[in-house]
Amino acid sequence: MKEGYRKVTICSNREIATDIYEMKVKGSGILGDPGQFYMLKGWLGLDPFLPRPISICDISDDKITFLYEIRGKGTGIMANLKALDKIEILGPLGNGFNLNSKGNIAIISGGIGIAPMIYTMKSIDTPIDFYCGFRDEVYYIDEIKKHANNIYITTEDGSVGHKGFITELFVPEKYDIVMTCGPIPMMKKVVQMCKDKVPVFISMESRMACGIGACLGCSIETTWGMKRVCKDGPVFSGEEVIFYD
Repeated sequence: MKEGYRKVTICSNREIATDIYEMKVKGSGILGDPGQFYMLKGWLGLDPFLPRPISICDISDDKITFLYEIRGKGTGIMANLKALDKIEILGPLGNGFNLNSKGNIAIISGGIGIAPMIYTMKSIDTPIDFYCGFRDEVYYIDEIKKHANNIYITTEDGSVGHKGFITELFVPEKYDIVMTCGPIPMMKKVVQMCKDKVPVFISMESRMACGIGACLGCSIETTWGMKRVCKDGPVFSGEEVIFYD
């Protein structure tokens, strides 16, 4: 990681589903592994005070793609940025998924958790089954179809694919490795389903302040003690993360 924030130029910033945006930025030295993230700040001053951690969705040459959901003031400001605007980024940060994984691989995403799994899917040189769950509107399906061996889709309202939750379609016994990112309840269910059957790796999401492990604000409880999502993660072995009801 290069130290300090730097300014990059926005190439495009478009809404691809309700409150879901795809932002492409361009700058020199664009780097990052699947599963890593950047801290983004698209406003002047200290309001909001904290930048936003956004996963790498894709990297191509000197461009990086981010997917993000409007959840508050910061992402709301980001959604109003236009092409040629500048945005400050810090990264790449954290660890990533193991790209040397072999055998039958399943990727399971829920909602905006699809973001880091796109670049992960493209970077693994083996056929992948992609399970993606949404509340209602779906996105990035055409991109997944270009690379996945099989794709399974669920929506909670039944508008696309199977009506229900993505874990209802998942059969852990079919796979040698499972990778997942999405809402905590979904990932908890995936980990439970994989227990004693198949290794599972999860990409955790957390509110962050520094992004480099100094403030401890994103710490989570694991079987090895407290760990920082930004520095020790965001990718963890599913069996080490302690989930609470």
